[in-house]
Amino acid sequence: MNVEIEATFENGVFRPCQPVALEEHAKVVLTIKPRRTSLRDLAGMMKWQGDPEVLRRIAEDPEFGIMESP
Repeated sequence: MNVEIEATFENGVFRPCQPVALEEHAKVVLTIKPRRTSLRDLAGMMKWQGDPEVLRRIAEDPEFGIMESP
């Protein structure tokens, strides 16, 4: 029987986010699927080929800030 649970990896140990119905010391096989964030989903969409300093200035330009959004 396969069961999918959410866990946090800390100090070298996976800690389930909810109780798991297993006997103490039960052996299991883990398949690791890191949670994706929207930032990771967007990474690589813009294939910037220019100067990194120019990209930084564009990103920090107030004209493109969230307060300027319609």
